[in-house]
Amino acid sequence: MRALVSALILTALTGTVSAAAMAQSDIHETEQADFTLVTIAEGLDHPWSLVFLPDGDMLVSERSGRLRYVEDGTLRPRPVAGLPDILVDNQGGLLGLALHPEFETNRWVYFAFAEGRSAANHTALARGRLSEDGSALEAVETLFRVNIDKARGFHFGGRLAFLQDGTLILGLGEGGRYRDEAQNLANHLGTIIRLNDDGTVPFDNPFATTRGALPEIYSWGHRNVQGIALNPQTGSVWVNEHGPRGGDEINILRPGRNYGWPVISYGINYDGTPVSDATHADGMEQPIWFWDPSIAPSAMTFYQGEEFPDWQGDLLVAALVAQKLVRFEVEGDRIISQEDMLTGLGERFREVALGPDGHVYLLTDARNGRLVRLDRVIP
Repeated sequence: MRALVSALILTALTGTVSAAAMAQSDIHETEQADFTLVTIAEGLDHPWSLVFLPDGDMLVSERSGRLRYVEDGTLRPRPVAGLPDILVDNQGGLLGLALHPEFETNRWVYFAFAEGRSAANHTALARGRLSEDGSALEAVETLFRVNIDKARGFHFGGRLAFLQDGTLILGLGEGGRYRDEAQNLANHLGTIIRLNDDGTVPFDNPFATTRGALPEIYSWGHRNVQGIALNPQTGSVWVNEHGPRGGDEINILRPGRNYGWPVISYGINYDGTPVSDATHADGMEQPIWFWDPSIAPSAMTFYQGEEFPDWQGDLLVAALVAQKLVRFEVEGDRIISQEDMLTGLGERFREVALGPDGHVYLLTDARNGRLVRLDRVIP
């Protein structure tokens, strides 16, 4: 018992603990690092996205339409005020979060959300200034709306990220039954868009001057984009998206490229019929990785930190249906090996994020969802 108490004290102070001291705890053994899971907060309603504030506090979006503040490791009881009207319908709600690169001076928080009603809805992007006490978003303004309404609450996309040049990208879904629209540059369904931080269109977007195409579009032919990560080795942008039955993909994002859905696919329809008779086509990009059967990948991040030195540069991908965390070893822009972790827990993982402390944080997708931290076990 004394060893366990000492372990808990060491974990609280450093986030690491010896294997001997944790003999009575649950250790997850993996190829290159063993770790424990520490619950930071629970009682979250289908948490979706996580960002870290400069002082170490966190913001967590809940798909149910609430923004939560985690202060000094404790979940505040009251949600952050000031959000606009949000449609909560199946996969729709409050979705991805991102902080402005200069958040310390301007306090802009960006968020994606579902808007409208069940019979006519779309994905939108807004921003607001986080008040100094973190209790509210102020001066909230909507920067972007998908230009076509769809019925039913499916395939909103919603993951967003700032690129190294200060522009913002947002991954979108094709609305499920509207999948052919992913090949139509006249609407935003099934695309990734790129905006300046104020919502205007960058002059160098690939379709900024193309007649009949929407200038916000950065890439197209996507099914339902769920993860975005910047490769620290090469500077490239990696994105993942859901396939149907099989055909989940990881792609390297290139401006103006067509990623093929639904003309080409490595998956099949849910009823067993083929999506397409082709997996390749001229003018359409190939994924650098695909899953068959589907794992339903969600967020992903490249590891950079000191807590898990053997994971340096590896890609971590959270999975919903497969209920696991996947670690890929990466060389340049190639995947060279894969390891499945946290299998058998029965947890759907919606978010994986790298904290400023070098720890890996996860959000579990459940009505009573959790924010958890991975703490390395020292042999």
